[in-house]
Amino acid sequence: MEDILGYIGALVIGLVLGLIGGGGSILTVPLLVYLLGYSPVVATAYSLFVVGSSSLVGVVQKHRRKLVDFKTGFTFVFPSFLAVYLSRRFLVPFIPEQIFTINSYVFTKDMVIMVFFALVMFLASISMIKNKKNLEHSIQKKSQAYYKTFVQGLFIGVVTGIIGAGGGFLYVPALVLWAGLDMKKAVGTSLVIIAFNSLIGFTGDVQTLAIEWQFLLTFSAITIVGILLGGYFSKYISNKKLKKSFGWFVMVMALYILIKEIMA
Repeated sequence: MEDILGYIGALVIGLVLGLIGGGGSILTVPLLVYLLGYSPVVATAYSLFVVGSSSLVGVVQKHRRKLVDFKTGFTFVFPSFLAVYLSRRFLVPFIPEQIFTINSYVFTKDMVIMVFFALVMFLASISMIKNKKNLEHSIQKKSQAYYKTFVQGLFIGVVTGIIGAGGGFLYVPALVLWAGLDMKKAVGTSLVIIAFNSLIGFTGDVQTLAIEWQFLLTFSAITIVGILLGGYFSKYISNKKLKKSFGWFVMVMALYILIKEIMA
């Protein structure tokens, strides 16, 4: 029964991705942890694969509409995937199971990962709720020095590696403000970075975890079906209103995770 609910969740995640162009992947980790019972480490690893494979589908869709700047995308790819891979291969496996203790309250590895994930979810929800029109007015017209892009890519890559989400809510503003892309092209270009980051980062987990390939491939395939369905229905549904409503939902989910982990 839980597997069936998990696959229904995969379809919902895909529908959200297809309808609003992002955000759905941030539900993958809570679904895998709280519904299907995977540890946060395994859930973040599986999420990277789901995010990476679904982002590849998104790249094809956006490229057909000429909304992908591959040159700009690849300037972010190298530092980002390097950070994601190293995070998954070395940082996450070597975080101690008990990180620190306050009085008799123990902060475990799983708890800290989920709390950090919830905080990132909260930031993502704000990004979806707020009006982004002001963002494009702040576009940096001149290309910035590559070392700045490199540092930014490293930072976002580490965050992506730890939480197992795509990081689109971080890449899109970066591409608009620092690379001078318009919003629609920034969304399409971010998918290139996310696809490379996630799939290469996942290879770090293949070396340290036992992967349930049958489940993971089925889950990912259902998510992609959801993306295709969502892309079709997006013609008939207001993207702006849906994205804001989903942002509020993600915020509630983030607060739920924080309360659950801290009060557990």
